[in-house]
Amino acid sequence: MKRLIFLLLLICGEVAGQDTFTNPLLPSGPDPWSIYKDGYYYYMHTVGNRLVLWKTDNLARLPQAEQKTVWTPPAEGPYSRNIWAPEIHYLRGKWYIYFAADNGKNENHRLWVLENASADPLQGEWVLKGKLADPGDHWAIDGSVFEHQGQLYLVWSGWEGYQNGQQDIYISKMKNPWSLEGERVRIATPTYDWERHGTINDWQKKGEPPVVLVNEGPQVLIRGSKVHIIYSASGCWTDHYALGRITAPATANLLDQASWKKHPLPVFEQSPENGVYGTGHNSFFTSPDGREDWILYHANSEPGQGCGRLRSPRTQKFVWDADDNPVFGKPVPAGTLLTVPSVGVR
Repeated sequence: MKRLIFLLLLICGEVAGQDTFTNPLLPSGPDPWSIYKDGYYYYMHTVGNRLVLWKTDNLARLPQAEQKTVWTPPAEGPYSRNIWAPEIHYLRGKWYIYFAADNGKNENHRLWVLENASADPLQGEWVLKGKLADPGDHWAIDGSVFEHQGQLYLVWSGWEGYQNGQQDIYISKMKNPWSLEGERVRIATPTYDWERHGTINDWQKKGEPPVVLVNEGPQVLIRGSKVHIIYSASGCWTDHYALGRITAPATANLLDQASWKKHPLPVFEQSPENGVYGTGHNSFFTSPDGREDWILYHANSEPGQGCGRLRSPRTQKFVWDADDNPVFGKPVPAGTLLTVPSVGVR
């Protein structure tokens, strides 16, 4: 019945000239990422064994969007397996894709970078620039790049040492879009109860490698006087997977741990009353006219569905308060008719 309603609403959107859409955007799509550039949305999510890029001028048509496998890993080697959380960025006149991968062993997960000089990222050649590693070459996933006051930074989720047990949020300067500069700095670690759902025993019951505490999926929002990092907390295998926020003054040293302050409560979380569970691993984009801000995230439609292929990409508008803090509200129910991002004049 839910699928029938979804299809009917999608048809209504097409009849209305695609001015509306419904969540989820696709039936499946963990760790969704999108940017808008020169009239097109470029979208990616975790496929697992390759990198796929979608291109569309209208998010309502994402299921019908042009898509292409832009990179396939080698059969063996350090970046041949478990390809997670890809992001496409346009930096310094070229396209870059950042992703995590390993050789089949989770302890060997690291970040990797591809470059493409073509104006259209679905064309040209994607060239592997190498591994994006801190000096200690620690475990790393969920890398995201941003520029602030002319300086490129990388944020990601990593281990303090070389053993699994806790994921923290780290930041580092970048020399260029494919290499880091200096030591990493830890700026967030799971401290509040709502960040600590999903114990080692819960995870081991499923026969998977143990993880105790999780901060991951960092994404940057800059507005006015503040730099925010929105991150995912608690185990993705729980319904409590949620978004948190740390904030630094825009004029602060972002490589100083003391510059960052953590908000004590989740800023976006599951809504059982709306039938949305495990909200997390988000990204952000603006509308074509630059007047609206949107959050893109994955979630489940039923409790207990964990962090597998049942996670689907969803999006909705958010607003800002008077103090330059984002206000995300609640995740809207699947099937709710929403207006596409604004295309008016800036």
